[in-house]
Parts: sequence; structure tokens; C-alpha cells
Amino acid sequence: MKKILKIVSSVNGTASKSTKLADSIIEQLQATFPGSTVTTKDLAKEEYAHFNTAHLKAFRGVGDASEAASENADRQSDEAIKAVEAADVIVIGVPIYNFHIPSTLKSWLDHVVRNGRTFSYATGKPEGLLKDKKVYIAMTSGGVYSEGPAKQMDFAPSYLRSLLGFLGLTDVQIVRAEGCDVPGLSETALEKGLQTLVINN
Repeated sequence: MKKILKIVSSVNGTASKSTKLADSIIEQLQATFPGSTVTTKDLAKEEYAHFNTAHLKAFRGVGDASEAASENADRQSDEAIKAVEAADVIVIGVPIYNFHIPSTLKSWLDHVVRNGRTFSYATGKPEGLLKDKKVYIAMTSGGVYSEGPAKQMDFAPSYLRSLLGFLGLTDVQIVRAEGCDVPGLSETALEKGLQTLVINN
């Protein structure tokens, strides 16, 4: 039995391919670990404010934001971090928008990346504090970026691996469905992506 946190970052609602891929991953997780529970955070509906002076004051004790704004930033960050801390497995749906992750996901990550909570420099070097969790990234894109002429624009996978690893989340599998808008590829993109999924007991 696993506690699964599902992060939806698409703005495309029920038509979202990344959400469908994430749901397929979760189905296989639930088949492997009967009784697993799922908590969903839909970032298109539950918006996290973009990083601003209120966050500086709340997270670092500096800046000139109002007390109410700082308290709200602190509250959103606490909620995001607690959801991650409570999970055994995190499944993140990631559509590629303009060659990168959605801004809603970036904002959520900015609330999770917090000194003293999810990482620390207490020993003089960075240490991730989120450990012993598995992360699956359900990544979809209209084109193909893992190889070929567009590979130089394949920024998102390395960014996510680097940032998550900084937090101690080093067990990351990226399940990619590419060519979702390319005739001849789109018809089987999700199926082929899901075939790369590996679930370890």
C-alpha cells in the first residue's frame, strides 16, 4: 500500500494527455500495491502564486511585503510541502509548453523548494531533506525532443531531475509520450510512453 500524490499541471482539463498518462501510471501502481490511496493537486484549479516579495519575507525573513501576504505565502508553502512529505510516491503530469514545464508547476515547485524544510545547508553543503520517495514524471509533448533536430530544446527533463535531486528526490523515472501532435506518432504516443514504465516492488 502506497500513499500517492498526483500533481496535475495541464490547463487542458479532461483532454489533457499528460494527465491521462499520469492516470495510467497510477493505475499500474494501484495494481502493484493494492489499497494505495491517491491525493490529487490540480494546479490549474489550485493556483500557487508566482514567487514575489511576500515569499522572500515568508521564506527568508527579508523584503517589504505585507504581513497578510507573507502569511498566505507561508501557508501555501506549508501545504505543498506537507503533501509531498506525506507521500510515498509522487506522480507529476508534465505537458511541455514552449519547450519547458508549465508556469503553474514552476510556481508549485517554488513553494516546495524551501531552505530548512526540503533542503539544508546546515553542514556547509546542500542536503536534500525529501528522501525515500519515488517520483514518476508523466511528460507529454506535441513534438519529439529526446532525439533529432529539436533535441537542443529538450530542457525540461534535466531541469526536473536536477531540482528534484537537490531536494533529495533522486529516484525519478520520466515516462515520455512524444509526438502527440504529429500524424503517425500521435495515435500510439501514450501507449508507447507507458511501455517504458518500470515499477519496482
